[in-house]
Amino acid sequence: MYSPLELLQGGPSGLLTFALLAGALILAIGLHEYAHALAADLQGDRLPRAMGRLTVNPLKHLDPLGTALILLVGFGWGKPVEFRPEALASRRFGAAIVALAGPMMNVLLAILGGLLFRLASLGPDLEFLDDFLGQFIFFNAVLAVFNLIPVPPLDGSRLLTIFLPPSKQNIIFFLDRYGFLIILVVVFLGPRTLLEPLIDFVLQIVANLTGITYAPR
Repeated sequence: MYSPLELLQGGPSGLLTFALLAGALILAIGLHEYAHALAADLQGDRLPRAMGRLTVNPLKHLDPLGTALILLVGFGWGKPVEFRPEALASRRFGAAIVALAGPMMNVLLAILGGLLFRLASLGPDLEFLDDFLGQFIFFNAVLAVFNLIPVPPLDGSRLLTIFLPPSKQNIIFFLDRYGFLIILVVVFLGPRTLLEPLIDFVLQIVANLTGITYAPR
């Protein structure tokens, strides 16, 4: 299992890369949750706005455990954005759009990182910058995939609730009760073991769209 803390073993350059990455990942969590709030607000639900969640300030969106995990193991979550499915313009797809907005934000951030990675390759060789952008791409891909796991408090649980038939809602109760244990299994086994194919898929999309030939993992 890869941890951003391993960057600290790289001396002063590694320390600088870790500091940049830590700040960027905290911002990525904030933008992830902001995307949820914006998606709800654009569909007519003003609850996230009233709760102060329609902001790019990451401090409004951080969950202590989720933030600690992202710095320790490279993936985590923010404070869930509350919204009212019944207030959304689309009763059928509105909640799914809100749920998907966060992971899509991480994919967009990974693409932005890929563009900057390609731009940086045209300038002078700055190892710490290449390391930072490469890790930024990778961990945003991890965040996008990890948050789609259908376990509370992750975004995938909202999608499961939406599309699961009423006769199968007991699955939701099971996940509410044991979901955190499932997350711990993912944490200790690592994304490379359980989520690698999907992470590779996202990284391939980033590489194809940005023209980079290498997305560090």
